[in-house]
Amino acid sequence: MKAFILERYGNNEKLRAGVMPDPEVRENDVLVQIHAAGVNLLDAKIRDGEFKLILPYHLPVVLGNDVAGVVVRAGSRVRRFKPGDEVYARPGQDRIGAFAELISIKEDDLALKPARLTMEEAASIPLVGLTAWQALVETAKLRKGQKIFIQAGSGGVGTFAIQLAKNVGAIVATTTSTANIDLVKRLGADVVIDYRKDDFEKILHGYDVVLHSLDNETLKKSLRVLKPGGKLISISGPPDPDFAKEVGSPWILRPVMRALSYQARRAAKRHHVSYSFLFMKASGDQLREISSLIESGSIRPVVDQVFPFESTKEAMAYLETGRAKGKVVVKVR
Repeated sequence: MKAFILERYGNNEKLRAGVMPDPEVRENDVLVQIHAAGVNLLDAKIRDGEFKLILPYHLPVVLGNDVAGVVVRAGSRVRRFKPGDEVYARPGQDRIGAFAELISIKEDDLALKPARLTMEEAASIPLVGLTAWQALVETAKLRKGQKIFIQAGSGGVGTFAIQLAKNVGAIVATTTSTANIDLVKRLGADVVIDYRKDDFEKILHGYDVVLHSLDNETLKKSLRVLKPGGKLISISGPPDPDFAKEVGSPWILRPVMRALSYQARRAAKRHHVSYSFLFMKASGDQLREISSLIESGSIRPVVDQVFPFESTKEAMAYLETGRAKGKVVVKVR
């Protein structure tokens, strides 16, 4: 099969178009012919080797963490899917590979594609949708009337998280650039701060939840907008000891994780709030919940640009400029 292959950690030049063997299909797996793949900053971080301590991939590896396509074959123990089904998924972290013509995915990580979405729109959803769901619904247990600050509202996670929070009934604040103010307001943001003109720390007070996706300096400031008992959930790090246990990091790395997040956890404790790091997990069940919200019209995908498969490297470079509104997608088929 054709694929974009990473043979050595490094920059975008380390990614090349080539041919890989078709993936193995085990008894609980579903073989999917890929029609579209979402592009995420996670792909760039894996490519650059930022996660090689906690996600040690055996190179060469095919990148890509969002997929939409059609079932070609189902393993002997698969019961929910059959050839011809249109599906979408965030493959498990040990089974990535959406920048290719085929992928083998565990049945439990897969869901039927929402009928109202194109393949390109569907491919934009899984990683950001599951990240927002696990942060807001699972970890924060966000409730109607609570106040949440979602950073970078016009980004992939931000555009989805704003809509999910509004569906819950929360009051949403976000940051964005001048050019994207109207976009985040249309998605439902109640308080919009132009980060080039204003400091969110001087405007926001007494928030229940912060969804943090930026740098450490922003993290420190974000802790101060929370009320006592509030929660800061970070998807950009630093990883904490609970995450080390969850992913089964070797014991020798656990003190490293503890040290990396020590300052964040200490600052949170000083402000009487909690800090946690979230690394999203694949889940077909949660994707089905998300599909229901999409089918009802409560949440819609935000796709900035669709690139042809042969321009996958250009798609990654464009995403890394930080100018994309919502998601960047590669059309594979």
